[in-house]
Amino acid sequence: MAARKKGGAKRGGAKRGGAKRGGAKRGGSRGGSKRGGTKRRAKRSGAKRTPNAAFMKAMQPSEQLSAVVGGGAMPRTEVTKKLWAYIKRKGLQDQKNRRMINADENLRPIFKRDQVSMFDMTKLVNKHLS
Repeated sequence: MAARKKGGAKRGGAKRGGAKRGGAKRGGSRGGSKRGGTKRRAKRSGAKRTPNAAFMKAMQPSEQLSAVVGGGAMPRTEVTKKLWAYIKRKGLQDQKNRRMINADENLRPIFKRDQVSMFDMTKLVNKHLS
C-alpha cells in the first residue's frame, strides 16, 4: 500500500510541478503589466488633458467643402462637427450600415464616391483644408 502512495505522489507531483511552473511564468508577466498600469493611472488622474495645437489651428476650407460647412477659417475639429451636423440633418447615414455615409450633390466632389466610411471621411476632408 505504501508503494502505491509513493508512486501516486510521484506522478501527481510531477503534474502539479509543471502546472506551477507554467502558472508562475504567466503570473510574472501579469505582475509587470499591473505595475505599468498603476503608473499610467496616476499620471492621468492628476493632470488635465491638453488639446493638440495642430487640431486647433484655423484652416481654410476649399470651395467644395465651404458649401457644406461654411466659408470662414475654422479648426479641423469644428469642420468635423459641422460636417456631422450636415450629415445628420440631411439623413445621409446608411440605414443598414450606420458607419457608411451616402454622398449627396454637395459631398460627392469631396468624397469622389457615392458612399464612404465614417473613418475615411475625415481623411478625405483633410485634403480640402489648407
